[in-house]
Amino acid sequence: MINRSGQERGDVACTRFPGLSTHPTHSLARRQLKGFGTIISFDIRGDARTADEVCSRVRLIQHTTSLGAVESTIERRARIPGQERLPPSLLRLSVGIENVEDLWADLDAALKSQG
Repeated sequence: MINRSGQERGDVACTRFPGLSTHPTHSLARRQLKGFGTIISFDIRGDARTADEVCSRVRLIQHTTSLGAVESTIERRARIPGQERLPPSLLRLSVGIENVEDLWADLDAALKSQG
């Protein structure tokens, strides 16, 4: 994942967002979509416990099991029964209407305090 300064984060193993030019389906998404959307998925370095810690440490972003509200939300989908096949460290973030710098700061603090 790239931080707000445009640099790679060491605590994020993989970012899954077709809006990134490095995403495997970026060119297809660019042709087919009018925009890339507001849901970003990423795998943090660590395990399920580490991912749960990140979710519990965000303050502005709401930890939920449902995405797509006006407020920003985050979830670890593999916690839900029947979704265990997903990577245990995969988090899904739905960006809402909050100030983008506040969201960056919230996520940055949660990621830095993991471990």
